Amino acid sequence: MFGSARRRSPPLPDHLILELPHRDVRVAVRASMRAVRFTLRLGVGEPTVTAPAGARLVDLADFLDRHRGWLAERLARRPEQVPFADGALLPFRGEMHRIDHRPAARGTVWRETPGEGEPRLVVAGGADHLSRRLRDFFVRSARADFAPAVARHAARLRIEIPNPRLRIKDTRSRWGSCTAEGELSFSWRVVLAPPFVLDYLAAHEVAHLQEMNHSRAFWRLVRETCPEMDAGRRWLKLHGAGLHGYGPAT
Repeated sequence: MFGSARRRSPPLPDHLILELPHRDVRVAVRASMRAVRFTLRLGVGEPTVTAPAGARLVDLADFLDRHRGWLAERLARRPEQVPFADGALLPFRGEMHRIDHRPAARGTVWRETPGEGEPRLVVAGGADHLSRRLRDFFVRSARADFAPAVARHAARLRIEIPNPRLRIKDTRSRWGSCTAEGELSFSWRVVLAPPFVLDYLAAHEVAHLQEMNHSRAFWRLVRETCPEMDAGRRWLKLHGAGLHGYGPAT
C-alpha cells in the first residue's frame, strides 16, 4: 500500500512537425487502444502516425526520426499544387478544364464547351473571389451528383433513407463516411474524378447503412449495387491522392 503508483505517460499531442530535407511536414498523431506498435501512413491527406495507447512521446519522436526518408520519398511522388487561378488546368467529372477568369462578367461559375477548344470553367467577378467561387461550384456540383447516386443505390439495396442527410466537406483522411444515425459525408474533391468513382463511393457509404463494417457481407452489398466497384477502388488507389493537389493550399 505504500509502494509508489505507476506513473502514466502524459497524453500525446494531436500532431507533430517533422523536419524533412526541403520542408517541414505536419504529422497527425492518433492514439489507439488496439495498436501494438507505431504505424505511419500517407493517405489522401496529411501523414498520420498511429500510436499504442500510453506510448511515450520520446518513443514516438524516435519512430518518426527513423522514417524521415520513407516519408520524404512518398511525399516527393505527390503532384505539385495546382492553384485555382486563371489559366490553370484541372479536372471536373474526369475531364480536364481550363479556368477562364472573366472579371467583367456577371454570375459566378459556369461550364463552357467551345466547338473545337478545350472545356472551360468560367469564373466571373474579382480575382479575390475566384478561389472561393470555384470551391463553392465544386461543392454544389458534388452535392448535385451525390444526392441522386445515394438515392439510386439505396433503392437498389432496399434501404430506406426518408431524408438523406448529405454533408459535402474537404476531408483529408476519408473520401466518405457514414454515421450510425444515417448521416453521409463526402469530399467535394470526388467530383473532380470520373463519374464512376463518385458512383462507387455513393454505393460504398449507402452499404454502410446496412453493414457498419468492411466484412464480406458489406463488399457483397457494394458489388451488388455497383458492378464497377473494383474500377472505382482502383482509380482512387492510383490517382486519389492527386485530387488534393488542386485548389487552395490546405
